[in-house]
Amino acid sequence: MTALNRFIADVYGPQECLKAGIVPRDLVFQNPAFEPEMSRFEPPGGVYVHIAGVDIVRVGPDQFYVLEDNARTPSGASYMLENREAMIRLFPDLFRAHRVAPVENYPDLLLKTLRDSAPKSASRDPTIVLLTPGPYNSAYYEHSFLADKMGVELVEGRDLLVRDAIVYMRTTRGLQRVDVIYRRVDDAFLDPLSFNPHSVLGVPGLLAAYKAGNVTLANAVGTGISDDKAIYSYMPEIVRFFCGEAPILDNVPTWRCRDPDSLKYVLSRLDELVVKAVDGSGGYGMLVGPHATVAEREAFAVKLKAKPEGFIAQPTLALSTVPCFVANGIAPRHVDLRPYVLSSPKGVTCVPGGLTRVALKAGSLVVNSSQGGGTKDTWVVDTPAASMSTGRGASGVAQHAGETTGERG
Repeated sequence: MTALNRFIADVYGPQECLKAGIVPRDLVFQNPAFEPEMSRFEPPGGVYVHIAGVDIVRVGPDQFYVLEDNARTPSGASYMLENREAMIRLFPDLFRAHRVAPVENYPDLLLKTLRDSAPKSASRDPTIVLLTPGPYNSAYYEHSFLADKMGVELVEGRDLLVRDAIVYMRTTRGLQRVDVIYRRVDDAFLDPLSFNPHSVLGVPGLLAAYKAGNVTLANAVGTGISDDKAIYSYMPEIVRFFCGEAPILDNVPTWRCRDPDSLKYVLSRLDELVVKAVDGSGGYGMLVGPHATVAEREAFAVKLKAKPEGFIAQPTLALSTVPCFVANGIAPRHVDLRPYVLSSPKGVTCVPGGLTRVALKAGSLVVNSSQGGGTKDTWVVDTPAASMSTGRGASGVAQHAGETTGERG
């Protein structure tokens, strides 16, 4: 998280990593997620990514990979909380028998992160709101759920206005100043005066208030640059450049199709590889070679040749599986894990759990909820045996227990 925040700050600031050749300039400046409006601007507190979801996969008994970083508006935390609540109700004896680290305090941790990130001009008790696109958004349930749990107002763009570079919320008692906006609206729709002029989801003048230092946006505008899957492939070098140390978790081996030799290799092995659009999300814009038909691979090859810089390729990993209750009984299904990491000027906090996403279709490697995936509760367990085996006191052991009703859609 330190490397991600420093990288984004550098991209919009001195650009030392570009000058040093760590990341190619064109990957940044030609990226749709790059926001020139953020150049030479440091957000309140210097933090860009307040909430991140880092997708991790397990391959073999001891090998873990970071699959991708989600630094724009990572979703799914509400399902992490709902899954835990369902598990506690269904299996109370299991929780009495094991020391399971709690995730129920995530809304409190999130609220503290947002408060700690308030601009200097804010009062001791900053006003925080959650900005949603509205009830027709696919993640609206999560928006309302988190706002309720944090005890903050759930607002739409029409509920806010900007006067003299200060954001206000319309209330029955008049206008109330807003200090922090946890926004679940994409960059392009945040402010029709600065981005998409046709947007009715944002707040006119919001960017001006933001750049005046009068309001904090979490996450910051322009953080999507680090979500790009081509830039992801440079994360080990980014970590070394900004932190002076090697990353503990490896990246999945990645071929950048923008490189002619890599493109040639990928085209010759489409039946073996997973190919992803660099700006894709939700499981869209990708080809899982071993599970695709010949016609699908041929059609994807045409896309690759037409725009090779728009894709990366990775080996088809043998993702770990967990038992799931399905129509014909208990069966293994592939999973990944999304821990939630919170950053503020006062430090970084990792929630002791996360969202385990499940590919409910037999043999499928696509765990995204938008592609029919489900979710599981995720336990971090502190046991005496684990403590003794490490020799370092308490140890977190990730376990997945039981299937609950999870995110679908």
